[in-house]
Amino acid sequence: MPTFTAFTTLTGKDPAEALGLAMERLTPEPTGIGVFEIEDGSGLWEVGGYFTEDPDRAGLALLANMHGAADFTVSELPETDWVAKVRRELAPVEAGRFFVYGSHDADRVPEDRIALLIEASMAFGTGHHGTTQGCLRALDRLADAGVAPRSVADIGCGTAVLAMAAARLWEVPVLAADIDPVAVEVAAANVAANGLTGRVACVEAAGFGHPDIEAAAPFDLVFANILKAPLLALAPDMGDRVAPGGHAILSGLLNEQAAEVAMRYADCGLDVEDREDIGDWSTLCLLKRIE
Repeated sequence: MPTFTAFTTLTGKDPAEALGLAMERLTPEPTGIGVFEIEDGSGLWEVGGYFTEDPDRAGLALLANMHGAADFTVSELPETDWVAKVRRELAPVEAGRFFVYGSHDADRVPEDRIALLIEASMAFGTGHHGTTQGCLRALDRLADAGVAPRSVADIGCGTAVLAMAAARLWEVPVLAADIDPVAVEVAAANVAANGLTGRVACVEAAGFGHPDIEAAAPFDLVFANILKAPLLALAPDMGDRVAPGGHAILSGLLNEQAAEVAMRYADCGLDVEDREDIGDWSTLCLLKRIE
């Protein structure tokens, strides 16, 4: 089945959202519409649509003119077996003692590494992104330092790669939580595929908002590989639910965002013990003060 894309840019969130809504009335209808801010300080927003038929180019031109947008760029995408493509291009990732791989690379797993099987999926966290690598490497350094948590939580777990890494290091209860039900399903499937059912529990929750998480708190180690805004909002809860002397590993942060997040968490009793930048992304390892 062919796939067509149509993209344009314009200034301002409200006009961009209005254009996105207007695109829904096109015939043929788009199968999906996205409205995103271009994070380069220009104030421009990108509006795009995906179509399974050649879109109405005259209609797109009219919408662009009505909403003060640039002309739409329409492209036909080649038919691609995306699963096969991802499997070919996602090489295994080594992060400290951890080896993250897909089933197509099962014959490449080194004997001296902790192997984590993660298939490419709709959930975030295959290990290839600098944020996930940073968290795994921070975890590796904690283990080298002799840290031995008695309870672990992974907030915003995605594929549960971090939760599983902790479960492989220590025989302790690990809770993996995500607000996205698809991520929770993917996480549970990965936990089963890695033989960790019963050691990692996957729950659907926003932040720490789940009875199982509340019952298990405080935690000696918490992962939160999400984004700046939810990390800032999560800081007070993190301060309450990380045990004194415990650690929090945070990522999903651009390098220039790390200082602001670190200051917010310091106000909640968690101080930066370690920071690593991988490309544009920062990972913070925080230590909860013992009052």
